Amino acid sequence: MSIDPPESPEAALPVWVSADEVEDLLDESKGLLRRNGDAVLQQVPLGPLRKNLSATVDALQQLFAEVSARGGTLPLKEAQLSFQITATGGVQLIGTGQVQGTRAITLVFRQ
Repeated sequence: MSIDPPESPEAALPVWVSADEVEDLLDESKGLLRRNGDAVLQQVPLGPLRKNLSATVDALQQLFAEVSARGGTLPLKEAQLSFQITATGGVQLIGTGQVQGTRAITLVFRQ
């Protein structure tokens, strides 16, 4: 059995996020100019991202299990969902009305 070393507090993943969101996190006195929704490469902390993505996947798997248990003539065989990662490590599922012009990661759950 191997034990993984503890994650360093600085552990992060470079992710393209909304420039508007990053600006909202920064102190306004730094004088950043608004970029009208452009993406910027941001170091997203792995701890919150791991926690939020795990919670989201756990909730989705429970939901899919309930839907799948219903059976019927057209049982659930596959589900595809898109999500965005926020600058703080949050996970936001994307509804169909928001998909246009949005950068997203797609999860595919297959039975």
